[in-house]
Amino acid sequence: MSGASMLALNAFDPDGAAALDPVERALVERRAAVFGGAVPLFYDRPLNIVRAEGVWLYDHENRRYLDAYNNVPVVGHCHPHVVQAIATQAARLNTHTRYLSEVVIGYAERLLATFPAPLARVLFTTTGTEGIDLALRLSRVRTGRSGVIVTRFAYHGHSVAAAEITPAFGSGVGLGAHVRTVAAPVAGARPEDVGPAFARAVAQAIADLERQGTPLGALVLDSVLSSDGLFVDPPGYLAEAVAQARAAGGLFVADEVQPGFGRTGAGMWGFTRHGLVPDIVVMGKPMGNGMPIGAVVTHADILADFAARTGYFNTFGGNTVSCAAAAAVLDVIEGEGLIASAQKVGAHLKAGFTQLQAGLPCIGAVRGAGLYVAVDLVQRDDPAAPDTALARRLINGLRERQILISTCGPAGNVLKIRPPLPFSTANADQLLQATGELLAGSA
Repeated sequence: MSGASMLALNAFDPDGAAALDPVERALVERRAAVFGGAVPLFYDRPLNIVRAEGVWLYDHENRRYLDAYNNVPVVGHCHPHVVQAIATQAARLNTHTRYLSEVVIGYAERLLATFPAPLARVLFTTTGTEGIDLALRLSRVRTGRSGVIVTRFAYHGHSVAAAEITPAFGSGVGLGAHVRTVAAPVAGARPEDVGPAFARAVAQAIADLERQGTPLGALVLDSVLSSDGLFVDPPGYLAEAVAQARAAGGLFVADEVQPGFGRTGAGMWGFTRHGLVPDIVVMGKPMGNGMPIGAVVTHADILADFAARTGYFNTFGGNTVSCAAAAAVLDVIEGEGLIASAQKVGAHLKAGFTQLQAGLPCIGAVRGAGLYVAVDLVQRDDPAAPDTALARRLINGLRERQILISTCGPAGNVLKIRPPLPFSTANADQLLQATGELLAGSA
């Protein structure tokens, strides 16, 4: 998988279209005619999804699929409270932030209340990509520096600036000359070694940027290193690396698009597991349960520096309908106890995979925090060697059993399990049973 793009993981091969049923084949052909080859489909047999509810997706023949993958509908697909908030606000007003709005200001106040001091200012965007782009602008204004450090298979977005710090796109999308990458922790490393090793790698990257004459402006980290394969433990291991970055004059930008909104089961934000307060936080995807809204949260003085040079306006960022949806998401997270549920169900899921690991040599490390769990699939005769082919067979086997997951990591051998937060222990057991049976059958 070296040099490959994360977009190629699990992608449908168009040569397999002839084996699809007539409805699916026709849609694949029509899709190819309008999108070309730029937008991949998932699975060997793509899904034609027509509706959803909670943790379930339904196809055109009303077959039900357990969604163990999609983090965007964080409170569940089509949650009635969120749907009603969208409909009510859309029928009343949908406009931008140049007008006063209780809906927008009230949501901003609620959102900021979930952050530790001094994270006290917010700017709304429509996506996480826009948020990363804006965070890079803020950091350059604040520090006067453009150097950026990210992890080796990180994904941070699709704009030019974001793609330049997204090595997960593979060799076809070059990193910026101002960007350096550091490896994620080694699976199975001793807990006491993880933080110091990661900090040493960051220090080396800082030194390399300085030798080039491009000193560090921002260390940009997803606090669970999602695309690298999910590295969450021990809690606190990122702190030493962040201290290195700040000592060198850089800011810590926390990309919370994937770990945020209770995903880790240890509070609202992933960075809190590491005892950190970032300089800038970026969020998106789950924020509106599918509505287009993202945000950048930062310190008052960092935003003041930026505002002194330029204003900020985003036509759709912070529109009233998206803010109403996002406020409803907070209602559901709080009202249904979804953070505590993520911790409980995630621990059950991780323990279940650890039990499977004992009897299946193809399962390597099992990692997880809340409802974000990763399982390494490895060669049975060489536990250090990833088994990418087995991972692909498994996710497609699960798809045939109407359970949806994906993979991640540079080798594409890491099972990526990241369901909506209403996922239950019964849902987890369904996934565990099917996975165990498929892996046992592949021996």
